[in-house]
Amino acid sequence: MLNKKSVDDINVKGKRVLVRCDFNVPLIDGKITDENRLVAALPTIKKLIADGGKIILCSHLGKPKGQPLPELSLAPVAVRLSELLGQEVKFAADPDVVGPNAKAAVEAMRDGDVILLENTRYRAEETKNKEAFSKDLASLCDIFVNDAFGTAHRAHCSNVGVTKFVDTAVVGYLMQKEIDFLGNAVENPERPFVAILGGSKVSSKISVIENLLDKVDTLIIGGGMAYTFSKAKGGSVGSSLLEEDYCKYALDMIKKAEDKGVKLLLPADHVVADAFSNDANVQVVKEGTIPDGWMGLDIGPETAKLYVDTVKNAKTVVWNGPMGCFEMSKFAAGTEAVAKALSETDAITIIGGGDSAAAVNQLGYGDKMTHISTGGGASLEFLEGKELPGVAAANDK
Repeated sequence: MLNKKSVDDINVKGKRVLVRCDFNVPLIDGKITDENRLVAALPTIKKLIADGGKIILCSHLGKPKGQPLPELSLAPVAVRLSELLGQEVKFAADPDVVGPNAKAAVEAMRDGDVILLENTRYRAEETKNKEAFSKDLASLCDIFVNDAFGTAHRAHCSNVGVTKFVDTAVVGYLMQKEIDFLGNAVENPERPFVAILGGSKVSSKISVIENLLDKVDTLIIGGGMAYTFSKAKGGSVGSSLLEEDYCKYALDMIKKAEDKGVKLLLPADHVVADAFSNDANVQVVKEGTIPDGWMGLDIGPETAKLYVDTVKNAKTVVWNGPMGCFEMSKFAAGTEAVAKALSETDAITIIGGGDSAAAVNQLGYGDKMTHISTGGGASLEFLEGKELPGVAAANDK
């Protein structure tokens, strides 16, 4: 079990608190088009304000690669955060992040004030975790709070390096939630524990499959990677997505599941199309019988029913990766069936960021899930059983 100190374990009154948030939001012409990440950060910020801390927020935005690119400035975030919090969030516009503006703003802070630093990736050292920038950030604060799960799998200055130069480093509410659900649900799940893995490639999920086969009662495979399993078992997959090099690996996993007494569920039928298009001709075919020139783009109705029935009896479900090309309505039925089943179960339902999070939100089931992870890459590494540098850097309880 991961047991980290959080914002509930510290006293911040009168102290300068540097909070690493995930404000990596989509911007079009300086307008924020999706503010979910800002809203998700509010509980931690509000708690620190209420406790009388001096709150210094920092985040990266996009990939400026050490250049102060105006279109990747966090200035619009300061404006929107001020509105969401109902109090001014002062923006420290320094091209080198910790510059005269930031220092002066921190100097002038009263308890409960909030300032936002410029994009941490304006400094080339950020992604290389270089000591000088870590020290600059640490010089502004007494306490460090990491609330950015989306970058927890990377060791950068603003989430890991800075912790070496402050006495107190804790996690915020958002990070705590990710540790509680993703980390601890996988390590210590209520059973039956079912994992659903989709998405396009077996190669990107190898370590996840291996780690989960040691932990789950049932592993469900859907999405593009199902065709590599199908081909490995001697089926014909037409022009479906296929990783020929991973057929042997797929057979090894089928064998490993058998040896461990884990149920490994693969599709029994497929929705196939004669082109990668919503206007394509479509038919449903049995597993292993996809005709030449046709490609599988979703699980079939029989498979969807099997997967839905399996979910109904679960106590914990982790889902990472859609069942088909849900962006096209003709191939969204499988993903939708699974999302609907998860929304109706009493089980703990955890959605591992990325495309699966997009799918449940797009299909309107987001608010029915126990937890939707905010980090795609980070949640995958958690599911692989890896230690995340951003989590490890926080003080233990």
